[in-house]
Amino acid sequence: MAYWLYKSEPATWSWDDQVAAGEAGTHWSGVRNHLAKKHLQAMEVGDQGFFYHSNDGKAVIGIVQVIRPYYPDDSDPTGRFGMVDLKAVAALPKPVTLEAIKAEPRLKDMVLVNNSRLSVQPVTAGEWALVRAMGGAA
Repeated sequence: MAYWLYKSEPATWSWDDQVAAGEAGTHWSGVRNHLAKKHLQAMEVGDQGFFYHSNDGKAVIGIVQVIRPYYPDDSDPTGRFGMVDLKAVAALPKPVTLEAIKAEPRLKDMVLVNNSRLSVQPVTAGEWALVRAMGGAA
C-alpha cells in the first residue's frame, strides 16, 4: 500500500464535504500539475492518504482511501489530466498542523515541508505512522 496527501481549500472542498460523500466517495478532480498527475496515476484502490486543509487551517484533518484508480477528468477540456475517487475513512482525533509537522525533526524530508504547494503528494510509511500518531490515530 502506498500513502498520499491530498490538499484542499476548505472553502472549496472540506473534510466535512468529503465525509458527507459517504461510502460512494467522490472524485478528486481539477489537478492540473504534471507531477501531481503522475502521483494520481500511481495510485491503486486501497491506498490511503491524509486529507489536508490548505490555506485555512493548514492541518491534516482526516484519512481517505482510494476507491477508484486514475481515469480521465471530465472537467479538463484538454483531456490531458485525470482523477481518482476517494472516500473518507476517519477523522484524526487531533488535527496535525503544518506548524507541528515542520517542528518535528523526523518529518524534515516530508514533501509537505519542502514543496508545500504540490496538491497531491506521496507520504512515506514512516511519515504516515508519525503523523497518525501525532494526530492521536491508533
